[in-house]
Amino acid sequence: MTDGGLQELGIAAPPPPPAPAVRALSCPGCGGSISVRAAGYTVTVACQYCGSILDVANPEVRLLTEYHLAIQQIEIPLGTRGTLRAVEWEVIGYLSRSERGSYPWEEYLLFNPYQGYRWLVTNGRGWSFGEMLTCAPEWGHHGPRLDGHDYAPFFVDGQAQVDYVLGEFYWRVAVGEEVSTDDYVRPGYMLSREANEQEVSWTLSTLLDGDEISRAFGVVPPHNPWPPLPHQPSPYRDVMRKGGKIGLAVLGFLLLLTMVMGSGGQPLLSETLPVDLAGTTRTATLGPITVTRPYQLVAIRAQVPGLENGWIDLDYALVERATQTSYQAYGAAERYSGRDSDGDWTEGSRRRTVKLASVPAGTYDLVIDYAGNSWRDFSRPYASSQTGGSVIIEVSRAAAFPSNLILAIILILAPLVYFFFRHLSFEQARQDESDIGRTGLAKLFTSEDDD
Repeated sequence: MTDGGLQELGIAAPPPPPAPAVRALSCPGCGGSISVRAAGYTVTVACQYCGSILDVANPEVRLLTEYHLAIQQIEIPLGTRGTLRAVEWEVIGYLSRSERGSYPWEEYLLFNPYQGYRWLVTNGRGWSFGEMLTCAPEWGHHGPRLDGHDYAPFFVDGQAQVDYVLGEFYWRVAVGEEVSTDDYVRPGYMLSREANEQEVSWTLSTLLDGDEISRAFGVVPPHNPWPPLPHQPSPYRDVMRKGGKIGLAVLGFLLLLTMVMGSGGQPLLSETLPVDLAGTTRTATLGPITVTRPYQLVAIRAQVPGLENGWIDLDYALVERATQTSYQAYGAAERYSGRDSDGDWTEGSRRRTVKLASVPAGTYDLVIDYAGNSWRDFSRPYASSQTGGSVIIEVSRAAAFPSNLILAIILILAPLVYFFFRHLSFEQARQDESDIGRTGLAKLFTSEDDD
């Protein structure tokens, strides 16, 4: 319904919407048209055409400082609007700052009429979203403490200066303005202290990921910046934490499985066979051997107590009586001794164990073809006995494979070790940027060549 229609019905028309808080003025330096977007809040504004600094708090705009510098190309133009953390912000000011000419960085002043001011800060290797604190943080044992989180010192006793200014600000900013600075960090956050003779201010900056700043203001985020930012979290820390938990769980399961599988209990069979060292092959059939688990490990141990300077070849065949399925294995017990210029020596073992994996339940016979052989050291009188004595054969169930467990541990630890050293390299590169130097593991694993 039109206003005329409302008047005909005797209803007053709604008041017009409030005018936007934008003020237009002309630059006294170059005559360019300037829009003050946060009128009523802004104290100074830098002309976007000539760079002159204007005092807009004065009804008669005064020219504070006149510059005729070429306009610096900035990545986010003034007036750009973007939604960040569910709030629409407008870029109204830009500062280029440095540590007295070194280590430059850029700051964009954001404004929202309901939220106030925020900062976008970048040094070319990442972006942070800063909010000025209304009160100073607490002080802990090693640094400031805010919202229950401790911050570690990173940059100390710095001197930051303004190198270039563009746009509007809520204080009288000027090129060359200096403040003393200190920065404290924890993963993902930086707490900055700035002080001059008049005031001390604290700002909490949150590291933005590349997608977030790209969606908000359309900038191209840096890819894999190096060295890392002071408050950049190590991407390998969470990988190690999750991998460590999974690795411990798997390792615990394997240890439990090994304990269960390794508890062989009483031998299923134990027999003593005669043997000599004349090379004669003999055959023996031992049984029955009954295993009841669906599948199990079966260990066959041979022990030759009287073996000296000889060896016993042992060919095993574990044959299932019902199906004649055969499981083959080979082992050899060998023992040598002698004397040379270094004295007496021995080599080999009178015991040998072989294992058969995944043997199904059933009743088996163990068929053994075995032969003993002697070895003669021609440098010394013949000393071995032609009679090897006897070989003791023992069969047990559920023997574990320690080598498999060791291999599993290596496979579990290998990626963790890899990510640990990647994390260490990341932390050392990050902390090398600090005025404090390396701490913690980064310092512990620092070699003298790194110093």
